Amino acid sequence: MNERQNEKNELEITYFTELAKEEERFSKKKAAELFKNKLLDTLEPGSYGALQTIHKHLFSDIYEFAGQTRTVNFAKGNLRFVPAMYLDAALESIEKMPQSTFDEIVEKYVEMNIAHPFQKGNGRSIRIWLDQILKKELGKVIDWSLVDKEEYLTAMKVSPIKDVEIKMLLKAALTDKINNKKIFMKGVDQSYSYDGYSSYKTKEFAPKTCTKAKTKIQEVREQDEEMEQ
Repeated sequence: MNERQNEKNELEITYFTELAKEEERFSKKKAAELFKNKLLDTLEPGSYGALQTIHKHLFSDIYEFAGQTRTVNFAKGNLRFVPAMYLDAALESIEKMPQSTFDEIVEKYVEMNIAHPFQKGNGRSIRIWLDQILKKELGKVIDWSLVDKEEYLTAMKVSPIKDVEIKMLLKAALTDKINNKKIFMKGVDQSYSYDGYSSYKTKEFAPKTCTKAKTKIQEVREQDEEMEQ
């Protein structure tokens, strides 16, 4: 490999590294908004429409295809996702799957992961979608910070033929702190780390509150009182 080819490769690596960082920064900011604006509470848990809204909210500042069902086929390693020509029918079937128990919800989650309906950002969107179902049906969410990356990826890899491992792994991480901001933010960070994104913390983009801080009006009043004394 000559020097010019090396330089080209280095430039491509730099470009895609920076692109990934920008994608993470923009989408984590949007993820923080999901919690702040309570958008998830307005969606129908378990519906494909809800997943589309989540995906579009996270990635609309980055990708034109955000929220749109993919029209191309693709795979990851040996795992081939549902072919595009069968995707609409598969999504319709998944939407109708029962979701009243933990096992049913995880089975629905696994099927949606196999469908992988978007060109990019599937895992990060589907995990938020999963928590939305758990919250509504069971009054629980997953504390993703407790779910080890390697164990999760291994369990998801075999989940199309055996879902026992992923069920055990996620069940052990259930919590009833469904409206806890810290758990949500840390969960987003852990979820992103599964796909190799770890340059930013979601809490960096969350609005900060300071209840003890004095307002400008209070400061002015105190200054006036001091001058009168």
